[in-house]
Amino acid sequence: MRWCRIPLAPAWLFLCFLILTDSPLQRVAVIGASGYGGMQAVRLLQHHPHFRVTFLGGARSAGTHWQALNPFMTPGPDLVVREVDPEAIAAAADAAVLSLPNGIAATIVPALLERGVRVLDLSADYRFRDLATWQAVYTHHVGGAAAGAPRQDAALCAEAVYGLPEWQAAAVSDARLVACPGCFPTASLLGLLPLLQAQLIDTGSIVIDAKTGTSGGGRDAKEHLLLAEAGEAVAPYGVAGHRHRGEIEAQATAVAGGQPVCLQFTPHLLPMVRGLLATVYARLREPGVSAADLTALLRNTYAGRPCIQVLNPGIYPSTKWVRQTNRALLSVETDGRTGQVVVMVAIDNLLKGQAGQAIQCLNLMAGLPEDMGLPLLPFYP
Repeated sequence: MRWCRIPLAPAWLFLCFLILTDSPLQRVAVIGASGYGGMQAVRLLQHHPHFRVTFLGGARSAGTHWQALNPFMTPGPDLVVREVDPEAIAAAADAAVLSLPNGIAATIVPALLERGVRVLDLSADYRFRDLATWQAVYTHHVGGAAAGAPRQDAALCAEAVYGLPEWQAAAVSDARLVACPGCFPTASLLGLLPLLQAQLIDTGSIVIDAKTGTSGGGRDAKEHLLLAEAGEAVAPYGVAGHRHRGEIEAQATAVAGGQPVCLQFTPHLLPMVRGLLATVYARLREPGVSAADLTALLRNTYAGRPCIQVLNPGIYPSTKWVRQTNRALLSVETDGRTGQVVVMVAIDNLLKGQAGQAIQCLNLMAGLPEDMGLPLLPFYP
């Protein structure tokens, strides 16, 4: 019976080993590996204690070894990027993280699901439960291969789980298709949903002012993201009906008990690489509610959620405090003069707003702690 005297820490390590090796969900494909989202996903998975990157897919990068594609991220997967073929992906992986332009994921997701591959989509293709709504919002945002044959996957749109883990953990755990939210909706909804759930705000008074770094525009060359254009400047865009507004309104309406939520959303581009700050304004139904009361509400809502930290009243989040982490920092303030509440949320747009959130969902799908393998402490300053 000498094994009974194993020290506690090694015993826990042994138990973790048993748990991890028993899980069938281990092999992960990353499709769109050369983009910012795909690169972040590969980096996180490469150092994850449970998952292994077993397939890299891409179009323009096909045929190139990962280490040749990203010499600054070595050692990395000893894999050559391959053409995106559902049969090959299914043979190599149990799950696939898709970091593809809007409209492209939908061309391969049905085939992956038919072959038993669980999918986490970083694009907007399955964020709306109604295909007609997606078509109305995104048809003019897609091109190339995505603008080909009309989509025929309305049933999958209805099936997909909106992958905001703090609000959909149970559904994500059982899902075979997870639509990971965009970075703007992630930050906005984390601050907004607790107030709507508690029926504390007027649903017709919501204004979201959000600011993000240039990496949110992706790795492809775009004129407005050139240093000469974006440097030393702050610029709004998509002011009249940005495509993320409908996504935020749909999720907000669901939490508000079906009461329609119509809000104003204005994004801004900042001359920094990564980071996002969303400031949510709304009119309180009870103007006497204090910042301390609302801080307690947020902490109660997100109790036990390891990727959320609610700051004390009077401490306001900075994007630098979440850089290179999967953490969201929340703070709330009230203005007794105007009866307004102000919720501030800072995230790293490429991690909690993109690839990190996908891994958080993947952890849940594998029955693992949701923060496993995810960085929560920033590189500071």
